[in-house]
Amino acid sequence: MSFVPPLCLIFFLIFCIPALPVRAALPVRAAMLVNLDTGRVLYEQNADAAIPPASLTKLMTMFLVMDAAKAKRLSLSEKVRVSRQAAATGGSSMYLRAGERVPLVRLLTGMAVASGNDAALAVAQHVSDGNTRTFVRRMNSKARALGMRRTAFKNATGLPAAGQKTTARDMIRLSRAYLRAHPSAMRFHSTRFFLHRGRTMRNTNALLGVVAGVNGLKTGWTVASGYNIVVTAQRGKTRLLAVVLGGNTRDRRDASARRLIEAGFRSPSSARQVRHTLGQRR
Repeated sequence: MSFVPPLCLIFFLIFCIPALPVRAALPVRAAMLVNLDTGRVLYEQNADAAIPPASLTKLMTMFLVMDAAKAKRLSLSEKVRVSRQAAATGGSSMYLRAGERVPLVRLLTGMAVASGNDAALAVAQHVSDGNTRTFVRRMNSKARALGMRRTAFKNATGLPAAGQKTTARDMIRLSRAYLRAHPSAMRFHSTRFFLHRGRTMRNTNALLGVVAGVNGLKTGWTVASGYNIVVTAQRGKTRLLAVVLGGNTRDRRDASARRLIEAGFRSPSSARQVRHTLGQRR
């Protein structure tokens, strides 16, 4: 004789016992992978968690400069005078000197390759006639226009600032819009080595030239954020965009980004297969 559980027990099993949480496949705070050609989201992990952007902020800074150049409000060949404040900016640097005049295009390259905070501040001051508060307001206005609802910028560099935050989903939105509006900007982000005043700097994106197809885009780190990266890659006609936020080491961040990229190229149209490849289990 078979046992038929009472209705109250069935109700309890269905509605009262919580489902097992999805185990994170990647050892980072947040991540997201998108097929750039179709817009399909192939993977997301805590994609709306608020995390400081660190130097990923420079993508928005470069976006605004490229917008201004496209609108012919400035020329990428024009020279920018480096202020004392810019030259003294801490953190990652392209080693600018106060008073030197540097073509805007070189400052953009220094931001993309060396993640130069000095270059970012020099650019923001130049574009906003010295009023960096105005520049930051433009950054946030642009973020709102792009639908980056959980992002707040406090400076042009990504250096630590109270209230500065973003999410993996918002970084996907920013990167897609940036590349769509300014595909020529990839020349900055795909540059592996950069020379300024006799000093050779290597791109902070260590996946360039190592992982097949990787051609950009930007890294970042602060104590509060951990190790962040936005990666673009193309193999054949397939283009991918990955975001990893909050790795506790550079190697762990890079390994996570690499796993995302490889899984995406293996299954560029199936989120389920990507999750399976990454070993995600309930």
